[in-house]
Amino acid sequence: MEEEHFIKKKCKRYNIPGNAHELTFSCYRNRRFLLSERACQWLIESLEKAREKHHFSLWAYVFMPNHVHLLIQPLDENYNISNILRDIKTEPARRTINYLKENKPFELINLSTSQQYRKYRFWQKGGGYDRNIIKEKTLIDSMKYIHNNPVRKGLVDEPGKWYYSSYNCWFNDIEKPLRIDKETWPIL
Repeated sequence: MEEEHFIKKKCKRYNIPGNAHELTFSCYRNRRFLLSERACQWLIESLEKAREKHHFSLWAYVFMPNHVHLLIQPLDENYNISNILRDIKTEPARRTINYLKENKPFELINLSTSQQYRKYRFWQKGGGYDRNIIKEKTLIDSMKYIHNNPVRKGLVDEPGKWYYSSYNCWFNDIEKPLRIDKETWPIL
């Protein structure tokens, strides 16, 4: 196997009280791990635990086959977006790797890193994308972008047909698969 070389790029994060964060993180090697309902359910559970632990509002989300978009706002004055992301991402990765080890070890090849210190990865290495948002128009544009991602990628012809999205929470009052925090949304 050809050795991979990566440029280590540090993602600069700004933990500014009152700011919303548009977050994006991807599956390892752009693989489509989130086609698994089991993995999506573990991600939902992890998001709920992280929301409770870190006190943030979840305003929009979409789980794509190979990446995730979130729009959140930490509610505490002091928070660390890196810790929030860590707590969202760790549990589904750990559970998926353990599940595959016990039930489908032949599929672990898709998560193999060829490294000694970390043999398997579920998420792509690095900080992902984090944009602080303070303007209402930017919040609206971010939500539209998130909800329309499955349409842009040709997975569905309208956003309400993609199950792992907050679109139906907002526009059809369906609080599944994951509850959003409409009551803290700053725009009427």
